[in-house]
Amino acid sequence: MNRTISETLDLRSILSLKSLILKLLGVICAVVAIKGFMIPNHFLDGGLLGISILLHEFYHIDVWLPLLLLNIPFVIIGYKKIGKNFAAHALLSLIFLGIALIILPVPEVTKDHFLVAVFGGVFVGLGIGFVIRSGGVIDGLEVIAEYTNKQFGLSTSEIIMAINTTIFLIIAFFLGIEKAMYSIVTFFTAIKISDYVVDGFEKLISLTIISPNSEMIKSMVVNEFDKPITVYKGERGNLPGSFGIKADCDIIVTVVTRLEVHKIKKAIAERDPKAFMFVQNIREVGGGILSKKSGH
Repeated sequence: MNRTISETLDLRSILSLKSLILKLLGVICAVVAIKGFMIPNHFLDGGLLGISILLHEFYHIDVWLPLLLLNIPFVIIGYKKIGKNFAAHALLSLIFLGIALIILPVPEVTKDHFLVAVFGGVFVGLGIGFVIRSGGVIDGLEVIAEYTNKQFGLSTSEIIMAINTTIFLIIAFFLGIEKAMYSIVTFFTAIKISDYVVDGFEKLISLTIISPNSEMIKSMVVNEFDKPITVYKGERGNLPGSFGIKADCDIIVTVVTRLEVHKIKKAIAERDPKAFMFVQNIREVGGGILSKKSGH
């Protein structure tokens, strides 16, 4: 049977020191969140972790068991849709998490509900983020949703939101509205922290500038901030009350990091207060000068 390079199981990558360290670090953070903050205080998260803790609350099943079983469909879908390497990373991460939940003793850290909600979310987010950076996962809800949306015509975000809303409604009904609200805080804290861990402070943002002083703006962005630009030919004007007044212009687009965007916007606004600017988050970028400079 012919096999492409992408279909070959790369054990060297999966078992590399960096990958294993990130997986272990992520698993330890997740276990601290689950056993040190969430379970002792009957707090939940969203996703499969939230469902697993909910099953633990109702039936007193060790949380590692439903967490592993619920993620098995994700591993299978990942194998079919993404590849062997991804499925192997995911399975190894889940095995590490299951073992750590069984053998690692973690005392209850605090009973303060606000601290539990915030720091439980922080450690969950760190755990998810580090494991994703290693190539694995410990919560497969998003990929399951991606697969399911083709069957029901709903977007991935709608399916995830529907599942998590159901989880939080169950929490509100059985554990009280206060626990549900704190669990929502945990969930959104985990999302934000995992985003920072995965994307880093160098998350890329597209900055678009429309200005009558386009030559000055282009020179400043390229020469002072050392950023490559793309220029589109556009048209300024067409405003309410003066629809017929318009002029040709250059639309300047550059890609910057999260930390750079505010500095560049401030510099542009100081030199041209009438410049129109807007930013867009970029999920992925590759190729060109940007990749050579940033390593993305």
